[in-house]
Amino acid sequence: MQIRTLTKAGFYKDSVALMRVAEALLKQFPLQRTTLVMATPANKDILTEAGLLEAHAAKASPADLLIVLAALAGDDPAVLDHAALMAEELLNAKPAQSGSAQHVVPKSLAMAVARLNDQKSHANLAQISVPGLYAAAEALKAVRQGLHVFLFSDNVPLEQEVALKRAAQKKGVLVMGPDCGTAIINGVPLGFANVVRRGSIGFVAASGTGLQEVTTGVHNAGAGVSHALGTGGRDLYAEVGGITMLQGLDLLIADADTKVIGIVSKPPAASLTKAVLQRLQDARKPAVVLFLGASDTSPAAHIHMVRTLEGATALCAALARDEAPAVVEAEPDDLPNVSFQPGQRYLRGLYSGGTFCTEAQLLARELGVTTWSNVPLEKARKLANLQQSQEHTLIDLGDDDFTVGKPHPMIDQTTRIERLMQEARDPAVAVILLDLVLGYGAHADPAGELVPHLQAARELAKRDGRALCIVAFACGTEEDPQVRSHQERKLLDAGCLLAVNSSQAARLAAKLVQRIAGAAA
Repeated sequence: MQIRTLTKAGFYKDSVALMRVAEALLKQFPLQRTTLVMATPANKDILTEAGLLEAHAAKASPADLLIVLAALAGDDPAVLDHAALMAEELLNAKPAQSGSAQHVVPKSLAMAVARLNDQKSHANLAQISVPGLYAAAEALKAVRQGLHVFLFSDNVPLEQEVALKRAAQKKGVLVMGPDCGTAIINGVPLGFANVVRRGSIGFVAASGTGLQEVTTGVHNAGAGVSHALGTGGRDLYAEVGGITMLQGLDLLIADADTKVIGIVSKPPAASLTKAVLQRLQDARKPAVVLFLGASDTSPAAHIHMVRTLEGATALCAALARDEAPAVVEAEPDDLPNVSFQPGQRYLRGLYSGGTFCTEAQLLARELGVTTWSNVPLEKARKLANLQQSQEHTLIDLGDDDFTVGKPHPMIDQTTRIERLMQEARDPAVAVILLDLVLGYGAHADPAGELVPHLQAARELAKRDGRALCIVAFACGTEEDPQVRSHQERKLLDAGCLLAVNSSQAARLAAKLVQRIAGAAA
């Protein structure tokens, strides 16, 4: 592999802007990888593990930007030259400005707040996406200004998160994050969020794609969202103490427009489970709680514990309509009649959403299908080689394992497409499971990009005399820029088995391979 690394000293762009540049370079040039990251110790460690850190780049400081371009050994070196020039142009491009002081970009949070005050506007939230090394300090500045914080940045040390959230708690403001991907505040989407109607259901979630699934789900069921608050994935760790979760619950409890409260998370520390449920018990508002993989025992009649994202969505929507609370989880009993070849028996899930991958593992396990993963339910089930599936495998392609040097698969599907074709060539694979996450910030037409490769995968299997079932679902709404029904139609036209949500897709895929196992027994 040929590697070209450029270092831009003291140069910063937020992670979303860097992902867009990487996406543009991958589309323009036949590159194996493009990596644009700040030269923090953590990022350099990741580059080292991927074999992408050159000696001179190892000396860069955390304030420097690294642009790492990689091509195959036999490719024309001029490709790297042209890609490097384009990277420089994209990074140095500046938006047009009028000469007015009003249009000068503020250089600090304090400057931005002061300008809004001068314009008789009022800022109450700061969205922060800076390298993790600096993120907590910038967020603390916002907190001291009395601002709520949407903290998109990751790689923030746990002890800094604890200190930041404790300071915010004293100030009476929220810190959503670090590594918070989605929120909706007063109808305003932040990060990777979807277009949903306003309504009476308020959510707090330690899960980005999980929050997208329940907010779009209640919208598609005819209900609406008052607020959707992300906490960051570590908020319910014992060390953090669930500070943002409990603050968010207090806000929703006090909000007159919120009639139903929903929670989505992996299981919290035991003490925090008790604290969260006690807060809901005291509030008396109807509540739906999904702690993925945890017990479903409810402490009170108005608190409904559910097992799946589908269950959380259905129950929240029913409660918002003042209907009798009943969890409806459709079972895919009418399975397609597919003739697989002897030896075809495995399921391969290629997810862009981490919560979807976790839920699929849980549902597959309930059906007796044991899976391997890069983010397994049990450490013993972690893939030995992340680049090679084994038996039934469900992968979160949005995890750091796969995003080093590449944009997130919600933005660019190159990694997923490569893995799709790899799985299609495996004669033991029978079923492939996919998600499409729509909304702001996501790929403009994920199904349109994916469909030719889905058709190629099925054709490849067909030439070898094999059948290949592809199960898919779209997380989104008709109002999203990508239009959910348009995405679904493209998947159907490509021969996919279309599920209406993440839970049903996981069950359908697991039941297909379960039936194969039963037939072979």
